[in-house]
Amino acid sequence: MIVGILIAIIYTMGSIVDLLFDTIWNNPDWDSFLNILDIDWLDWRLFVVAPLWLLVILIAIIAIWIGYSMLTTPAPVPLEELEEELAAEEE
Repeated sequence: MIVGILIAIIYTMGSIVDLLFDTIWNNPDWDSFLNILDIDWLDWRLFVVAPLWLLVILIAIIAIWIGYSMLTTPAPVPLEELEEELAAEEE
């Protein structure tokens, strides 16, 4: 679960955020970060990075979900206890 979260954060920072700061706005400062209308939405790099980012995020979400399920699922009952319960019910 933690690995999925780290992958999602690191990949987002290294792909989408880096693309927005370095290639689309061409000026990595906060004034241009706040002005979303300056983005060139038809830049080919956005069409390459965005689908790959979505795929990685989807896989990371599945990994987080599996990890959460493993973390919150209770341990199974030992077979000896199940056999004792079945024997007690038969009597």
